[in-house]
Amino acid sequence: MIHLIGDVQGCCDALERLLAEIGFSPSRDRIVVLGDLVNRGPQSLRVLQRLRALDDAATCLLGNHDLHLLAVAQGARAPHRNDTLADILTAPDRTEWLRWLRQRRLACREAGWLCVHAGVVPQWTAEQTLALAAEVEAMLAGPDAPAFLAAMYGNEPHRWHDGLQGISRWRFVVNTLTRIRFCTPDGTLEFDSKDGAGTAPPGHLPWYQVPTRRTQAVPIAFGHWSTLGLIDSPELLAIDTGCVWGGALTAVRVDGGRREVLQVRCEQAQAPAA
Repeated sequence: MIHLIGDVQGCCDALERLLAEIGFSPSRDRIVVLGDLVNRGPQSLRVLQRLRALDDAATCLLGNHDLHLLAVAQGARAPHRNDTLADILTAPDRTEWLRWLRQRRLACREAGWLCVHAGVVPQWTAEQTLALAAEVEAMLAGPDAPAFLAAMYGNEPHRWHDGLQGISRWRFVVNTLTRIRFCTPDGTLEFDSKDGAGTAPPGHLPWYQVPTRRTQAVPIAFGHWSTLGLIDSPELLAIDTGCVWGGALTAVRVDGGRREVLQVRCEQAQAPAA
């Protein structure tokens, strides 16, 4: 069986109960965790330990909170007052955990689904999305990672064009794959609005509703946007169901033509950050 799992965010107890609920066996099954493995929940290090122990049975994508951890550890970003990353940052083997995290994916294809943390811009095909993700993955895993992490943050450029190069290109890729919610039809990103799909700023749409999106016929699964709630449609899965905010942790079975949604409630309840 192959299951896609939404944002865990340091809630390892919920992850354990979800794996039990789906009857997960690493010798037989696979999971894809759609980013935000860590932060805000109380067990970030335990989440990494659990997922790493699954080896090839688990594909873990990077979300914005995971990149935040890497940047804080590098000294490229100040910790947030609501971070719960100290168990990783003070671990005696922190270097190994950070190295493992830097080697994770930003996008993948599993059982016909394009899997990302946040979404894609209308101008990208599925193949282009995977290729651009691979560029950043290589950067994070290589010797230039410190310099990249130091320059990774910022909202510009706001719109994609094929001529983007260097840090501008890679920053846009990161912003799209780990932060996008709303954009204009020409792919201009907007980062201030974080509520549900009906709160789009004037001239903007949820990225998946842009009618000219080149991935329109591609099944896409994503997390990141907890205020959407669960979206379970034939070609779109939104499965960040707010585990760390007292909601649920969600898994969706996607193999063999069978769809099945399983959820466990999470006792960890934290007020959303400002």
